[in-house]
Amino acid sequence: MRLVPWMPDDLTRRLDDVVAVYGEAMGYRSELLEARRGYIATHARRPGFRAVATLTRDGHLVGFGYGYTSAGGQWWHDQVRGALSEEARKTWLTDCFEVVELHVRPPAQGHGVGARQLRALLRMATGATTLLSTPEADEWESRAWRLYRRFEFVDVLRDFRFPGDERAFAVLGRQLPLPT
Repeated sequence: MRLVPWMPDDLTRRLDDVVAVYGEAMGYRSELLEARRGYIATHARRPGFRAVATLTRDGHLVGFGYGYTSAGGQWWHDQVRGALSEEARKTWLTDCFEVVELHVRPPAQGHGVGARQLRALLRMATGATTLLSTPEADEWESRAWRLYRRFEFVDVLRDFRFPGDERAFAVLGRQLPLPT
């Protein structure tokens, strides 16, 4: 497998594969995936967009991750901003790279693919901080949580509810850049 940086056109050209990996990793129903397709395509045009992909030797997509500069007027940014104190807003949102998606097909999980993707994405990121959200889960049992803790992400918000989703989420953050 090889990890490659992706430009916006790379992601949009492989949008069917991206949505398939997203669906497999998250276990989402097909009707939700169709809605996500449009969001992902528009995300690729946001300022500060950075993306990575893990491909097999024959070019099949195993995993991907992307993010961009978090800014007012973006749905996720505005939801999180509204839940933070003024001090936390200054700390976390003033110059922030938002990790929007980071997914690996289930058969490839547990083999370091997600860690390589996250490391590469954060090294490409611009900004003083990075934030992401993840469903609340047992931190010892969840691969995603163990990954984020290994990368020294700290709690910014816990048990946060985004409109339209009954699940509780955690918003996690860390300072950038990553140490070399």
